[in-house]
Amino acid sequence: MRFLRITTNYPSYLNQFYTRNSDLKNKAYSSQHQQLIEDCFGWSDFWSHSMEPLGYQGKDCLANAEYLQKAWAKENNINFAEKYWIEEILLAQVKDYSPNVLFIDDYASFTKIFIDDLRQECSSIKLIIGWCGAPFIDNSIFSSYDIVLSNILEFVQVFRDQGRKAEYVKHAFDSRILSKINCDQPKSVNFSFIGSIFKGSGYHLQREQFIKELVKKTDLEIWSDLSLSSAKEINKLPIHQVIYDFVQISRQFPILIPVISKTPKVRHYLKKTSRPSLDDYIDPIIINNSNLPIYGLSMFQQLANSKLTLNNHINASSQSASNMRMFEATGVGTCLLTDWKENLSELFEIDKEVISYKSVDECIEKAKWLLEHPKEREEIAKAGQARTLKDHTFAQRAIQLDSIIKKTSI
Repeated sequence: MRFLRITTNYPSYLNQFYTRNSDLKNKAYSSQHQQLIEDCFGWSDFWSHSMEPLGYQGKDCLANAEYLQKAWAKENNINFAEKYWIEEILLAQVKDYSPNVLFIDDYASFTKIFIDDLRQECSSIKLIIGWCGAPFIDNSIFSSYDIVLSNILEFVQVFRDQGRKAEYVKHAFDSRILSKINCDQPKSVNFSFIGSIFKGSGYHLQREQFIKELVKKTDLEIWSDLSLSSAKEINKLPIHQVIYDFVQISRQFPILIPVISKTPKVRHYLKKTSRPSLDDYIDPIIINNSNLPIYGLSMFQQLANSKLTLNNHINASSQSASNMRMFEATGVGTCLLTDWKENLSELFEIDKEVISYKSVDECIEKAKWLLEHPKEREEIAKAGQARTLKDHTFAQRAIQLDSIIKKTSI
């Protein structure tokens, strides 16, 4: 059975990757794809690789990797409109591979119309699986899938209440990563946070204030993509506010709208529903104490270099422990300090395999204690790693996914 996963990578990661590997830009598709996969960003080939022992032929499409995708198009004589290169190249790839199972893990980048077109254009597709692990506003896209998977229990219940087929599938760790990084070198970072701080609804509204307090009272080191929240951008806030106000006033004069819509630096203000404010930006205290974002193997290595690492869930996962960082951190043998959730004890033995907190004060207290007690911290890290390698690998999740595929009637 042919299994194809369609995904997208963070633009900031792709920019970083191709800057670091500039010689790849003009190389063959196979060379680019192999190096991207070997860098282990996101899910890399973790799903497709794990499905192969179960009788699947797995493949991964990185739909928004421009150099990669256009190399494939050139090699396969695919013509495409520059404006729609992502969709047109991807459609050609799906038709070329003729998958039986299509697994789409980015609900935001591909419309219902596009997914329906994929199904119509490629008769080999018997099942389309969608993944949702982040907040959403418009849920119409999920009607394009035969079944929706989510790592967030709250979302699974929402989908089921809407009458959709949905299953709970936890994140996991790929043990091959351990052979790609150095886990034996001395840990040079005391306390790390590696992740996003995004203030959109349902994301990290409380995480920002939480981390701000940790920065003040611990030696937390941060690696995060905060480029849009730079001090330079914050200084431009009055200008953004003036332009927004001008656009709102202009709505009273329809003759001005076509002019605004053709003005590159102004037209996106037509879509804004609220006036720009400081609430849109990350606190400067965090920005000034942050390092550039790291991804893929660099991220795993930095986790492995950390004596202790922080985990903090998005707002939308208010009750359940659900994110990737739990398994990534414990998988490489780092002591994990994570926010308490109702189901955390089903994943790890609390205070033996991971340490949990229920408030910022408790987090600060436990972080300091763990750093002052290396023997106990290292025992927790080893126990957490053993649990992840025993119960939370992609090989185990693949067995679950195989069962879901086989039982889903379409």
